[in-house]
Amino acid sequence: MPSPHPALSRRGFLTATAGAALALASGPARALAAAPGPFGRYGSPERRLTPLTLYVDPHGRGDFTSVQAAVTAATGSGRTLVLAPGTYRETVAVDPSRTEMTWIGASENPRDVVIVHDNAAGTPKPGGGTYGTTGSATTTLQADGFTARWITFANDWLRADHPDITGTQAVAVKVQGDRSAFLHCRFLGHQDTLYADSMALSAFARQYFGNCYVEGDVDFVFGRATAVYEHCRFHTLNRTDLTAAPYGFVFAPSTAVADPRGFLVVRGRVTSAAPDAYYKLARPWVPGSDTTARPMLTVRDTWLGPGIDAVAPYTNMSDAYPWQRQRFAEYRNTGPGAAITVPENRPQLTDTEAESATREAYLGDWTPWKES
Repeated sequence: MPSPHPALSRRGFLTATAGAALALASGPARALAAAPGPFGRYGSPERRLTPLTLYVDPHGRGDFTSVQAAVTAATGSGRTLVLAPGTYRETVAVDPSRTEMTWIGASENPRDVVIVHDNAAGTPKPGGGTYGTTGSATTTLQADGFTARWITFANDWLRADHPDITGTQAVAVKVQGDRSAFLHCRFLGHQDTLYADSMALSAFARQYFGNCYVEGDVDFVFGRATAVYEHCRFHTLNRTDLTAAPYGFVFAPSTAVADPRGFLVVRGRVTSAAPDAYYKLARPWVPGSDTTARPMLTVRDTWLGPGIDAVAPYTNMSDAYPWQRQRFAEYRNTGPGAAITVPENRPQLTDTEAESATREAYLGDWTPWKES
């Protein structure tokens, strides 16, 4: 099992269910009497283990009832938010000043702690205009050193409920900070679910996703970050609004040309609820704001299910930027979606090249997997 954050005495807030108290371990908190409520021995605001830790509970048994209220109060660096089971329907933003922040789902089950909202790119804003892709994000994380454990990030906007809206991008989380880690988290949405980005073209933000689950349909893992996805499952959704393939695309990297490393998927799984071969593995995104981008994606040691089009797993977002000119490669993948029937459609790394396609090479001296 994962190790706890240093702010907690030992791994502890197991056995939690929505509407029930959590049973927490002792340790440095053993002098505290057991307190009722969702945080057990770590207790009420008066019994906090450390002022660097804030407790969030939608039923009012913690310091705050909303995640954003806790973030606003958590000024400076090194703060921890412990989130009790519940659904937090709100938008949340962590600005660059709140560095080294950690969010922990108290039950150690990401299904129990859900941060969700329903804005899309084309959703009208109260003051006029629309949100756009970036503004649609349920959660925006800009600070360096952010870590989340056992949390679900979601955007539950649905095309069928808004036939008048054409801007259907609906981001669950936009991550821009360097050294951003997500351990045992879930990311739920349809189009543009997980936006792995950076604060600027010149900022090569490193991000790590360990033992995570991501679902969606169109470009649902995208952005220009240097991001490693290890032991993650990517699930493509079925669609009733389309009758022909492709239904969508799993990855859409937009790596800056100066960045030597983009997305790395290692020891993962790609599953599908759609018909066989109705999804592409990836397409390159060259945004108007960076027409020199050279998207990079390496998928290695990963099981690709039958939902992926094995004959032509890659396609173009724009014919001006064909995928063949980008940095797409695979290595030792398995499964029906990994079958090499047309070799020129599936560029493969050599054994020597694969030695540089590792989490260590991508992330350098930052080793977040040791905390997972």
